[in-house]
Amino acid sequence: MALVNLIFKLLFLVSLVYSKVTLENSGFESPPTNLTTNSTSQFILLDTKTNRIPGWLFNGTVWYVTAGENVSLPGNGHGVQLGPNGMINQTFKPDGNYDYVITFTLAPSSPDCANATSVNVSGPSASEVFFFRESLGTEMWQTYAYSLWSQENKKGLMSLQIQSNSNSNNITCWPIVDTILVTGIHGPRWYSDNGFVNSGFEVGPAVIGNSSQGVLLEADSSYPDSSVQSPLQYWTILGIVKYIDSKHYAVPRGGRAVELVSGNPSGIVSSVGFLKHGQVTIDFIMGDANDSCVGDFLVFLQVGDTMIWNFTMRSIGVGSREAHSVTFKAEFSNTETVLISFTSFNETRTSNNVLCGPVIDSTVLRFSNGLHSKAHKHIGLEFRAIVEPDD
Repeated sequence: MALVNLIFKLLFLVSLVYSKVTLENSGFESPPTNLTTNSTSQFILLDTKTNRIPGWLFNGTVWYVTAGENVSLPGNGHGVQLGPNGMINQTFKPDGNYDYVITFTLAPSSPDCANATSVNVSGPSASEVFFFRESLGTEMWQTYAYSLWSQENKKGLMSLQIQSNSNSNNITCWPIVDTILVTGIHGPRWYSDNGFVNSGFEVGPAVIGNSSQGVLLEADSSYPDSSVQSPLQYWTILGIVKYIDSKHYAVPRGGRAVELVSGNPSGIVSSVGFLKHGQVTIDFIMGDANDSCVGDFLVFLQVGDTMIWNFTMRSIGVGSREAHSVTFKAEFSNTETVLISFTSFNETRTSNNVLCGPVIDSTVLRFSNGLHSKAHKHIGLEFRAIVEPDD
């Protein structure tokens, strides 16, 4: 009975924090209307006067694309290429109690364009440019996530927009986008014995079902220090990290984890305020993602400005993991916010020459001696990763 109650509690927890938004024609598998070009053409130029993409508005130069020669897309389906001033837009009705995170796929129009492909993604109040990075995946497409942050939009409709980002280096390299998903995320619930919010990273962007590449999360240039605007709720992103799932990777616990993949820098950040002085213990699991990432991992855990611990692990890339724990005395002012930053100085790559690194999961912050935190959303932890490849 206790196990049944626990399972029910976990299912109820998930129902509280997630709300899926169904975008119309999210994968562009419903073709545009009034196509006159030969159906075997891989790139079909659309006309704003005669063509309509079901579910989407578009402006500028837009092509309807079929996967095939030189173009790889999830499921080998369809997408849209955004040329000069090319833009697609769809609106949906938000719930003001949720923040919304978009997951989307970005692909170059050819292998020669891999390093010259980018898009601008916009929400109600901010936008971000995303670049295809050949060193971060084995496919010729990559999946990214971005927080649309709807708290300013309590009523009415929310609009998401993706548009081309002009590249003066190569005007023939226009981006292709595909498989656009939106997830509504409510403030996560947590257990009373853990001070970290979203401690196992289970609350985050949608993972595309037929993708084994993970979801790339980038630091938001508009809100560089904010965990509110992060696609990984209550954790700020430094550099680029990979959000991985247990279906395709070795996840130490639960269904999701974070892999630290770049050294320029890469990391996760949160913050905490303490009401009293006393003893605090931090536990976490460090591992590898079973992605052939071989080398010596060195992870730095930093609390505040002066407390730093380092943890090493020899990875052979087959999904090993280690549990770690530190205990310290918290002597911070009750008005002080304790921050953590994370930096990766070196890089390691998989056998396919893809950037990889240590996996962090199952973070736990435990208080003792009557110590309490101000609020769970003010918890601070920093991980720093250095990955040393084999000689």
